[in-house]
Amino acid sequence: MTTTLLPFDMAELLNTDEAITEYLTQVLAEGDTDELIRAVGYVAKARGMAHIANDTGLGRASLYKAFAPGAKPRFETVIKVMHSLGIDLQATAQRSKPRKSMPTTR
Repeated sequence: MTTTLLPFDMAELLNTDEAITEYLTQVLAEGDTDELIRAVGYVAKARGMAHIANDTGLGRASLYKAFAPGAKPRFETVIKVMHSLGIDLQATAQRSKPRKSMPTTR
């Protein structure tokens, strides 16, 4: 008995704002920078790389290269793409870890 594997494309599952938000939230919670870069690339692909390229002023081929596995895009590029996608990052305090007090300066 032979099993045939079909190609998997994460971008196909990212067809709603809710799916995209949940996916990126989970990736951010895990804290893996490389996975976040891949995730933003998947979302950009799902929304249309040509559209993202037009919105950001970056080349389509450059975007594919920037979000390829192992790529290290500039933070500015990641933020431009996220804004083009209508995604904002928010900072929240971690409740599970004790906060270190900041030294005071006088």
